[in-house]
This record gives sequence, structure tokens and C-alpha cells, in this order.
Amino acid sequence: MDTVIIIFLLVITAELTYLLAKQPQKMTTKHGRPIFVDTSVLIDGRIISVAQSGFIGDTLIIPRSVVGELQFLADNADAEKRSRARHGLDVVKELQDMPNMAVEILQDGSKAEEGVDERLLKLAKQHDGAICTIDFNLNKVAQVENITVLNVNELAKTLRMAYLPGEKLKIALIQKGQDSHQAVGYLPDGTMVVVEHAAPKIGQIAEVEFIRSLQTAAGKMMFAKLVRTEEDKTPVPRKPQGRNKATPVVELVKKDAEPKRAPRIPRPRSSQKRTPRESSAPSRGPKTSAQREASLIEQINSQ
Repeated sequence: MDTVIIIFLLVITAELTYLLAKQPQKMTTKHGRPIFVDTSVLIDGRIISVAQSGFIGDTLIIPRSVVGELQFLADNADAEKRSRARHGLDVVKELQDMPNMAVEILQDGSKAEEGVDERLLKLAKQHDGAICTIDFNLNKVAQVENITVLNVNELAKTLRMAYLPGEKLKIALIQKGQDSHQAVGYLPDGTMVVVEHAAPKIGQIAEVEFIRSLQTAAGKMMFAKLVRTEEDKTPVPRKPQGRNKATPVVELVKKDAEPKRAPRIPRPRSSQKRTPRESSAPSRGPKTSAQREASLIEQINSQ
């Protein structure tokens, strides 16, 4: 009787094992659904920034066939593709080292005989997962197969600024900026626009041209300048300069302030002849006080 019971249990165990082996098994992940990463995303490298921001709450699954393709490109491709493939391998290691990121390596073989793209589509269907790729053709095929696709390019396009530098828009300037000459307005999505030299336009709707944008932790902010209208472009006529123009007051004041020199009075010539001693050249040495007094008296007498 015991032998029969044991045989019966063995038969049931064998049948259960066969049924479990025949049914497609779904991957059990730590966090949410599995996201199968493509080679193009690893080479691109922007998934590092997305993962660091914390917006990927699911588990990233990197098939071993994808790592094998990166290894093949790093060994056999040209210099440019080798450097990009090595960068992709570094991205895999960096994703694994992130403490708040769930990354697993799926051992599906180092080489996919049907191709890496077909292997990713098969794994996504089998485990009810999504594909993270920037490959245009793989994106289209996954959409046809009703597989969810996470495209980094579409994410960057969605987060791009609505208005680029050089574009023009009419906005209402409602308050002063940080500087006295600035005015501040807001876009429909709440983005603050700082307009240079627009303080006189506060309380009005003015046309501005965007210069640059600034992304901060508090949000995005844009800088702009006023667009000159036709009235602003017309030059102001200048007054004709005539010949009988009055002299400015400043020039008159300068002329009056200049010191006037006294007229030079010619000295009368002396009729007395100089002695040879007087006509001799003065000594080059310094004169004493007595010599200076004598020369001064002689000059007075001669006049």
C-alpha cells in the first residue's frame, strides 16, 4: 500500500513538472514590470541621467545577448564603434552600481541566433515587459506587436522648451525684475520670462524675442528682449546747425576764466656803452646776494 501511494505521488509530481515546463514562465522582478534594455540605449548613455532622477521605478533587465553584442562591437568594429561599445559596457556597470536602481542580467545566451532585436521582442512578449530603445525600426515593430516602448528620444522631445531662442511672442509684463531695468512676464505654462530693458513697459502687452533659457532645480526660466516696433526704428530728426549759432554758456565761462596777459612794454635802450667788463659773459657759478643786489640796482639805473 505504501509503495502504491509513493508511485502515485511520483506520477503527480512528474505531471506538474511537465505542465510547468510547457507553460511560458513570467519573470519575477523586484520592482514592477521588467524593462528590457536595447543596445542603442546603452551606447547612447542618457539612461544614466534618467535612472539617477528616480523616474524609473521598474526593473531594468539587460539580456546577456545585448552584452554579447556590445562585446562583439568592442572587439571587431572600427575605432569609432569600438569606443561607443566600450562606453555602453561602462554604462551597464554604472547602472549596476546605483543603490536605488534594480538591474538584472538575464542569462539568455551570449549570442542571439535570430538577432538581438528579435530576442528582445520575444522576451518582452514572454514576460509581459517593455522595451527601452532609441532604435527607430525596433520602435515601429514593437508598436505593431503591441509591446510598450520607452523611447529616450521621445522623453527628451517632451521635456524640451516650448520656445527656443530667436522665437517671438507677445506676453504681458506684470512686475519688475531683480534689476531696475528688467520686467517679468509669464508663459501660459507658468514659465517666468525676464525681459531686459523693459521696465517702462510694465502693465502692458509687449512683443519679446527669446534670447536664452535657464534650467534650475526650481524650474525653467527664460530671458528675452523687447522687439523694436516701426516707431522705435524711426530716427529722431536733428536740428540744422546754422553759422550764426549762439556760443554756449560753457564756452563763455571758459573764455572769461582764462587769465589775461599784461601787454609787454619795450625797454628803452641805454645810451651808455658797456665796459668790456660789463659785456663779458656772466660767470656760470651761483651768484651771491651782493651780486644779485648790484645787478638789480644797475637794471633800475639803466631804466
